[in-house]
Amino acid sequence: MDSFFSTYLWPAIVMIGQSLLLLVCLLVFIAYILLADRKIWAAVQLRRGPNVVGPFGLFQSFADLLKFVFKEPIIPSGANKGVFLLAPLVSVTLALATWAVIPLNENWVIANINVGILYVFAISSLEVYGIIMAGWASNSKYPFLGALRSAAQMVSYEVSIGFVIVTVLLCVGSLNLSDIVIAQKTGIGTMIGLPPSFLDWHWLVLFPMFIIFFISGLAETNRPPFDLPEAESELVAGYMVEYASAPYMMLMLGEYAAILLMCSLTTILFLGGWLPPVDVWFLNWVPGIIWFLIKATFIFFMFAMVKAFVPRYRYDQLMRLGWKVFLPLSLVMVIITAFVLKLTAGA
Repeated sequence: MDSFFSTYLWPAIVMIGQSLLLLVCLLVFIAYILLADRKIWAAVQLRRGPNVVGPFGLFQSFADLLKFVFKEPIIPSGANKGVFLLAPLVSVTLALATWAVIPLNENWVIANINVGILYVFAISSLEVYGIIMAGWASNSKYPFLGALRSAAQMVSYEVSIGFVIVTVLLCVGSLNLSDIVIAQKTGIGTMIGLPPSFLDWHWLVLFPMFIIFFISGLAETNRPPFDLPEAESELVAGYMVEYASAPYMMLMLGEYAAILLMCSLTTILFLGGWLPPVDVWFLNWVPGIIWFLIKATFIFFMFAMVKAFVPRYRYDQLMRLGWKVFLPLSLVMVIITAFVLKLTAGA
């Protein structure tokens, strides 16, 4: 009995506790990221944004939460009620499940599996099913068109994201997300005799792929200027148009969890994860989780700024960018990266 407790039961209790702690912290962080998104957009447009609920509007997201929770959920009479209510749950569950393998600091990860990047790619690919279910179950033309747009968009840009990840994996030689971060301790900067710094991170040596990954992340998460599945000028609110109260909140929660995931992946793959910008003693005193959050928040700030000043693409422009620009460019970069690594293998 003691061996069963120590081998199976106690590790399960620890993992459940870690998962609950991560989810609570993640949900609170999403609440403030959502507030930051609204504040940044307001600042660009020279207005205040949320500033009434709490000091500087800091409790606005929690007031919105209470509003959504206590509103009556409305289900259209022609909707498939089971699938209609299941879609938001699928969307938010898959979006939160991907965080199980994200290392926030050295050894700060719930499941440090050796195929972590494949797990993230597989789960994030399934998120489109929640959107398709929401659009189809609404039994309305606008949600269905939005769901079809989202499916085509996510499939198109996942191809480019996949090739970007391949170039990083070629440089690192591991599918483990923690190994990808640790591999960035040395790079082009240390090769020319400099101390370990941000010059060793993959953003420099793989700069074109860094840009492709950033833009593809916008498209993958339906962020402006690629928010065609939710284009209010064409589809009212896209696949979410028939949703209200808690189900609508869950769809938005899943969307922002996916956005933060893309920011975290960008940090891990290209910006050194929890590593300090320069390997000096006073920067090494700062906990790695702080560096990780600073970098991920900076990437989200760039996401928010793009939303504020880049006009929405037409759908044909969106597809052309994905298939005719990013796909050939990412393929060429994979070939170049493999060629360079082969040439320098013996060096």
